[in-house]
This record gives sequence, C-alpha cells and structure tokens, in this order.
Amino acid sequence: MSTPNGGDLLVRVLRDLGVDTVFGIVSVHNLPLVEAVARDLRFVPVRHEATAVSAADAYGRARGTLGCALTSTGTGAGNAAGSLIEALSAQTAVLHVTGQIDSPYLGQGRGFIHETKDQLGMLAAVSHHAATVTDAADADRVLRTAAAAALTAPGGPASVEWPIDLQYAPQDLAAAPARPEPAPVPQADADALDRAAALISRARRPLVWAGGGARLAGAELGALLDATGAGVLTSNSGRGTLPEDDPRVLGNFAGGPTGRALLAEADLLISVGTHFRSNETGDYTLPLPATHVQIDLDAAALGRVHPATAALHGEAATTLAALTARLDGAGAEEGWAARLAAAREGARAALRESIGPHAAVCDAIRAALPRRAVVARDVTIASSSWGNRLLELYDPRDNLFPRGGGIGQGLGMGIGAALADPSRPTLVMAGDGGLAVHLGELLTVAQERPRLTLVVFNDGGYGVLRNMQDAHFDRRSGVDLTTPDFAALAAAVHLPYARIGAADEAERVLAEAVASDGPVLVEVDLAALGPMKSPFTPPVSLPGT
Repeated sequence: MSTPNGGDLLVRVLRDLGVDTVFGIVSVHNLPLVEAVARDLRFVPVRHEATAVSAADAYGRARGTLGCALTSTGTGAGNAAGSLIEALSAQTAVLHVTGQIDSPYLGQGRGFIHETKDQLGMLAAVSHHAATVTDAADADRVLRTAAAAALTAPGGPASVEWPIDLQYAPQDLAAAPARPEPAPVPQADADALDRAAALISRARRPLVWAGGGARLAGAELGALLDATGAGVLTSNSGRGTLPEDDPRVLGNFAGGPTGRALLAEADLLISVGTHFRSNETGDYTLPLPATHVQIDLDAAALGRVHPATAALHGEAATTLAALTARLDGAGAEEGWAARLAAAREGARAALRESIGPHAAVCDAIRAALPRRAVVARDVTIASSSWGNRLLELYDPRDNLFPRGGGIGQGLGMGIGAALADPSRPTLVMAGDGGLAVHLGELLTVAQERPRLTLVVFNDGGYGVLRNMQDAHFDRRSGVDLTTPDFAALAAAVHLPYARIGAADEAERVLAEAVASDGPVLVEVDLAALGPMKSPFTPPVSLPGT
C-alpha cells in the first residue's frame, strides 16, 4: 500500500464532515487531492473554478451542511473569487481548497508556473477565513479549523491554500484528528430579552421580518407567531423558513405596495437575521415601524440600517424561544389576522396580474415539482419578478439563488444541489444571458447526468437591463445578444430538449421534464409566449429618475 499523502488526509477530513461529493478542476497543483477524492468519494469535474465553488455552495445549502471545492493556484484560485464573494454574501459554508506552488519558492516572485502575488491576501478578501498549509504535519489542523470557521454561524467560505510539495508529503492517518474547539455562540442578554418581551406583549399589530439568519429557526418562529398573532414578511434569503402556504406568511413582498401599506399599519417590527438589503428596501427608503425588536448573530448588524428599540445579540432559535417564554400580552387585535390574509392574497394577485402569461409557467413549475424540491434561480427577469416571490417554497434548503446578485451562478448552484440529493428533482431558472456566462457547464450536466431540469428563459439578451434602458435612456447598449439555437445546443451535448412557446404548453412540458430521471433543457421562448403586462425593472435608483 502506498504511503498516505495530503489527498488521503483530505478524504478523511471530508468523511468526518459528512461530505461525499467534491467539485473542482484538476491541475498539476492539486493532483494528489483530486486523485484521492475521485478514488474514495465523488469528484465532479466542472468546467470553471467559479462553478466549483457555486456547486459546493449549493451542495451545502441543500443539505444544511458543508460543501467542498478544489481549484488550482493563481488563475484558478482567481477564477473562484466571484463565487466566493457570493458564498461570503450568503454566509454559506464552503471549504475551498486551492493549490499553491512549492513551498520553498513561496513569496519570491520568480514567476513560478501558476504563481500569483499574495494569493492568501486575495483569498482573505473574498473569504470568511483564509489560511495556508505551511507544514505537512499541520495540514489536518488547518483544514479542520477552516471547516469549523465555515460552519460556525454566521459563517461563510473558508479558503485553504496548500503548496503542492506539502500535498504530496506523507501523512500519518493513525494520528488522532485535530478537533478545534467550537466557537461560543452569543446569547442574548436577559435584561434585553425582558425589554423586548415587554414591547412585543404590548403590540397589537405585530409583524416579523425573517431573513437568512432565521432559516434554521422555523419551529421557534412559528411558536412566536402562535403567541402574538404576528404575520411574516421575508427577505429573499428568509424564504422557506416557514412554508409559504402558511396563511401567516406574506413572504418576500415587503418592498411592494402591499408590504409598504402593511408596514405602515404595524405597531411593531421584529426582525430576525435580516440585514435590510438595499434592493429589498428601495435603497433604504422603505418606512419601517418605529418600534423595532432586532435579533441578529452579527453584533455589527444591530441598528445598522434601521434603529433598534431593543437589540438582541444572539442566535435566532434560542433567542426566539426565550422571547416567547417571556410573553404575557393579549396578542394581536381583532381583525389583524384578516388584514394579514387580505394582504397576502392581494400581493399575490397583483403580481400574478402583472406578469401575464408568465403566471402559467410559474403555476406549471409548482405543479410539476414535489413539495420538497430545490429551485435554483439565476438572476433573470423570471426569477427577479415572480420566481423570488410567487413561486412557493416550503423549506429553506430548497431556496437557492445568488444572494450577492451575481449573474450566471444559477446553473452551477443547480448542479451542486441536484448531486446533494439525487432522490428529489432540482429545477434551475436561468436566462439566456446568464446561462452564457458558464455555458460550458452544460457539458458537466451532460457528463454527470443529475436529476435537473434547466429552464432557460430566452429573450435574446439581458432583459432586466434592456427594460431599464428602454424606460430611462435614449438607446440600448450591450443588452441585445446573440442567442444559440437551444434545440441544436442540447442535441450537441446529448441532452433532451423541450420548448414552451405558449401558456397552455407549460404544464405538459414541465411535468414531463421534471418526471425524467436525468437532465432536461427546457427553453421558454419569451417572444412566442408574450410579454409581461408590466415590464420588470430592477429595484435600483437612477439619478434624475
């Protein structure tokens, strides 16, 4: 038996963490890692390093655990940076292991192949945690410390650069694994909890705004709603914290007319793990109730965007449970539940009316999917208008989209989610422009054959920006793009293909695609389907408009 090396060590660490699939690109500067993973786990050879991180990110989100990506050094690590920014924005747990040149030459600037200036500094800028393996004997501790940092809330991607000579160095797998001490979880102050509970007990028209930090606290949030009669708005990140068919869940509608009206009537807002992002608050112009109880694991977030009457620094589930135990008020006033129900239905009806024939595609997707199925949504009109709101989700692990707003990451995320749990289908919503960013990943889909339905909304370019330019500028610039023949493209990579060109075709086409055991490319021909009644433009401010 050959002597174990760094690849064997990485496999042991990943097995301990419950990771069975790794995404990456093989290189002379990560070859022993890839060889061991491909032998003992599953290695998925994606076509771009950014996709490796996106897929690992989604793998972790869909499983509620850690994902792992392997890249090469220098340019390869740089290619991963955009997707690391997404994982950092979403605070999702990714272990990114990248190669590095031979340790004797580090930092000398000799122009060693794949060398880049201050790779660790680059990784630190786009990661929650970054470290270098400087000694083969210390590799186990470095890897496990990075994984712990990624997994400890609020978390985020952890990058480890590993010189190639130290990857090949012998490893003693009989030695006891390093076990980093878990970081302490902040607990909300008892006096602050008492003050917050008193405010909540007096409220008669309470609302909750649930963000990504609430996604593991669904049961505790539900108990708070039972005790207070509150309704729930969510950020896009908080979708699925409670099932979106729960009548108390208004969902991701805070910034629209219905949400604004409801917030104006509320006498208390409880925010849970949301950072009130600019695109969800009209660039911070959304009026919020003056009485605000804020719960966040990030102390810097408390009061940062909206003043907090009571600021609770703690983890969502334990803080919500402690608050609920302290309540002694009468709860919401008579009629508030009916007002919440009317707002819920009114917001959905208005959106359904505004999207016209797109509503049939939304309905067909939801009808084709089982209740628990991942929906990965790239940044495109269909996602930004109705996919992020009207298309119901029932579990936070099924809610995948680029929280940092980067275009082109949706297909990679869909690949990761589909391979995380092959027992249920994954559906990807992408635009033709976003898909073109990583079009090569269709080859990954063709090779790995995941249970994935790729729905491409084809409008011949960047439709969101086209609508902005048509509304506010004299001409179009950079938004009209050459689009492939998707039927021929699918045939070239041996993928089944279907087309939706009319509203009455959506249900049949999507039902057949989702029922397939493997991948299917579905093109939604938007020129044939017909326009939305109200053209969608992104919620960003333009000077002078």
